[in-house]
Amino acid sequence: MGRAGYILRRLLKGVIVVLAIIVLNFFLIRAAPGDPAMALAGEAGAADAEYLAKLRQDFGLDRRLHEQLAIYMWGFVTLDLGYSYKHGQPVIKLIAERLPSTILLTITAYVLSLVLGVVFGTVAALRVNSWVDTTFTVLALVFYAVPLFWLALMSILLFSVVLDWLPAVGYATVGAGHTGFAHVLDVAHHMILPTVALSLFYLAVYARLARASVLEVSRQEFVTTARAKGVDEGRIVRAHILRNAILPVISMAGFQAGHLVGGTVIVETIFAWPGIGRLAFEAALGRDYTLLLGVFFLTSALVVVFNLLTDLIYTVVDPRIEVAA
Repeated sequence: MGRAGYILRRLLKGVIVVLAIIVLNFFLIRAAPGDPAMALAGEAGAADAEYLAKLRQDFGLDRRLHEQLAIYMWGFVTLDLGYSYKHGQPVIKLIAERLPSTILLTITAYVLSLVLGVVFGTVAALRVNSWVDTTFTVLALVFYAVPLFWLALMSILLFSVVLDWLPAVGYATVGAGHTGFAHVLDVAHHMILPTVALSLFYLAVYARLARASVLEVSRQEFVTTARAKGVDEGRIVRAHILRNAILPVISMAGFQAGHLVGGTVIVETIFAWPGIGRLAFEAALGRDYTLLLGVFFLTSALVVVFNLLTDLIYTVVDPRIEVAA
């Protein structure tokens, strides 16, 4: 079946994984301490027995666990993710409003960390034991060790409070009324700090991995043979070294794509970025289980999509993987 069969198998595995995660999330949320109905009543400012009974009935909490699970699963099949009592809106509408902001932030940070990580790691490996290699290695170790929340807070303190170069929070300037290209520039200006804060850790990981992989491939016999034949050094780096050295980086990037989505919870909360990460944080604080489950489902699906894209990129870089799969 070739590539079509390979893609189909990966899709089927992805669907199975998402379904398993949906069921697992359902039981994890239900295992959380406390009574969801009491939390709902507390938000509404009422906790009498009649009101609690009505809440349990409205949200299906009075049904047996397997019935709740069946209703919950059918909702995902029909794209009815339920209703958020806290926001007073359908969950699917809330997620649709916040999702573009998260995708914009995540994809930008992902591409930035991957591209710069490979470039810095390759340059460091090609100039091994030089001051360039030492500088990149030290910076990678620092960014790898520094906690994400601390880096985000310090970047706000330095670039927003002290230097006043960049906005500290938000998606765009409130009340500015920018349209067109001016709005794009305004959003890009607000994106700088959260994007850099989210990408630096992963940039450090990819840079270290790319450096080690390039050094290993550079010592292989086929590279030595290419140099002995007088092949241009630039072609050797592009066609021989990078083509083989980048495979472990792609594998790690696909694996950590899910971590990147999870990292948006911290970044979006600190920078007041209106995405699904911040929405999940608000849902967890408010015990809004329906909304929280909807966000969990979406993030799980995004991780599966990232992994599927990684597998497809693998087949482009190394077609032998498609044959062996």
